[in-house]
Amino acid sequence: MEIGLLVLFGLILVVGIFFVSLYNSLSRLLVRIQEAWSAIDVQLKRRVDLIPNLVETVKGYAAHEKEVFENVTKARAALMSADTVKQAEEADTQLTGALKSLFAVAEAYPELKAQEGFVNLQKELSDTEDKVAYARQFYNSVVRDYNSRVVVFPSNVVAGMFGFSKKEFFEASDEDRKAVEVKF
Repeated sequence: MEIGLLVLFGLILVVGIFFVSLYNSLSRLLVRIQEAWSAIDVQLKRRVDLIPNLVETVKGYAAHEKEVFENVTKARAALMSADTVKQAEEADTQLTGALKSLFAVAEAYPELKAQEGFVNLQKELSDTEDKVAYARQFYNSVVRDYNSRVVVFPSNVVAGMFGFSKKEFFEASDEDRKAVEVKF
């Protein structure tokens, strides 16, 4: 009888440790998702901080392109006030389109394209875009790992018991998927 109780106690202990381990792994992945989102947020803020300098540089050469500057400013404000992944996605898409228009204006002014300050800002913005892309990729890989755990047995049992739910991926918009037109 005592051996049976010890075996039962040991089995309950092993199952308990197993469930705690699954819970902890889901919790760690949630923290990684928060870290990954923070990395995206940092790069988007860096991009937002560079834009006023870029706009001011271009404004001096293209004072009549008021609508382009207004669109960039609105998109920047929308990105700064985004609270969710979805809002950030939408604002990011809006800002990407506005920046394309801004660079199209810059194309019309060869002397601007040769100006050192503009070239440096453009390089910084390009570097930031690369960092945003990497941060998005990292975020999505962590969300993929987490979502897999939430739906795969036996961790889905623990996820259901403790309210862990799937997270949204940071997805490219239709605008981001369009091919970039390069003209010489």
